[in-house]
Amino acid sequence: MASFNRVILAGNLTRDPEVRYTPKGTAVARLTLAVNRTYTTETGEKKEEVSFVDVDAWGRQAEVIAQYMKKGRPLLLEGRLKQDTWEDKNTHQKQSKLKVVLESFTFIDSRGGEGRPAAAPAAPAAAPAAAPAPEPSESEAQPHEEDDVPF
Repeated sequence: MASFNRVILAGNLTRDPEVRYTPKGTAVARLTLAVNRTYTTETGEKKEEVSFVDVDAWGRQAEVIAQYMKKGRPLLLEGRLKQDTWEDKNTHQKQSKLKVVLESFTFIDSRGGEGRPAAAPAAPAAAPAAAPAPEPSESEAQPHEEDDVPF
């Protein structure tokens, strides 16, 4: 059976990205994206719900996001779902969390470009990353490549 693991999200950062480095020097940025959904109930009442999604970015993409993105700024991203599991130290129960590993992103700032880089090579607007992002257990990020597609 074939499988497909792809996520596309647009939302606002809930906090400034946190950047750390692996022992071999690879940047890892952790950020949380708030994604809103507005809907109307059967009674005609408008409701809004917010989902908070944890995202990990690796390598140069992590550094670019940390440099240009701050709390409240909008971001469009593409990635894959990853399930982290661990054992709680106090209760010794298994815990798990579903998050997104970033593969490509685009700045979607509505402020007319304030704080945006002139060119963000790690943030292709039309072409997704050709090489997948590394697993968190890997210490070196894979190089980012772009497809040259005219449409």
